[in-house]
Amino acid sequence: MVEEKKVITRRDFIRSSSCVAMGSLMGLPLLENPSGKKSGKSRVVLVRDKGVLDGQGMPKPGILQKMVDQCVTALLDAPDPTSAWKQLISPSDIVGIKSNVWHYLPTPKALEAGIRKRLVDVGVKKENMAADDRGVLRNAIFKRSTALINVRPMRTHHWSGLGTLIKNYIMFVPSAWKYHGNACENLGSIWQLPHVMGKTRLNILVMLTPLFHGIGPHHFSRQHTWRYCGLIVSTDPVAADATGARIIQAKRDAFFGTGRPISPPPLHIAAADTRFRLGNSHPDRIQLIKLGWEEDVLI
Repeated sequence: MVEEKKVITRRDFIRSSSCVAMGSLMGLPLLENPSGKKSGKSRVVLVRDKGVLDGQGMPKPGILQKMVDQCVTALLDAPDPTSAWKQLISPSDIVGIKSNVWHYLPTPKALEAGIRKRLVDVGVKKENMAADDRGVLRNAIFKRSTALINVRPMRTHHWSGLGTLIKNYIMFVPSAWKYHGNACENLGSIWQLPHVMGKTRLNILVMLTPLFHGIGPHHFSRQHTWRYCGLIVSTDPVAADATGARIIQAKRDAFFGTGRPISPPPLHIAAADTRFRLGNSHPDRIQLIKLGWEEDVLI
């Protein structure tokens, strides 16, 4: 397994043909409040394994577990997966695994199971953990939760440009439609609500078969997915989403040619940085660690 540590520079974005889209992906201060600049860098781990999917495109649980373990140990400089998870979760925690159930591209059940296994390994009781999406506001575990694990697949999205880790928390509000304005720019505000704020311990952006193009609110086409076979993991949801967004844009450039930016531009990623101060979206404030399969990594 080859490991590469790389600080991403702005030059990687030169090929983007849209200044607006490029600005939103990079977290440039397009908004009126650019005060969210941070001094430290966010660590993001990208792992890929060419063999993680079977012939039907379903993840192989053993390989998927290995990928998660590689990410978390690298992210936290831990000697083994259990030691890494102990840095994130304590035995007394009540843990909600925020998944995504969009039926075309849901959070893999094998991934949820792998997370549960590691939670048990660090001493969390099975009755103190649950995975849910649309029912989080009614779920007893989520109501009492002291920790959240955020995990969802990356895809293009009709209202927000991209379905991201930041957007995955929209189910923590009763009226999701109120956040659809201006390309869902204000999604970051959900993370500041009392029942969410400060609880998220880990973010896992699933990049096994991402959707890089869609038309309309419910469109899905296998033609516009591909076997990227990756996971992006970080304690910073903004940095993870910004990294995933760059990969999606690179795939669009390769598939369509230049001049097809993500539409609408995912303004919520930049806003989560510059307005809501949830993390880093600038490439020069992200430390990217790449593990595993390198062919067509796109970043």
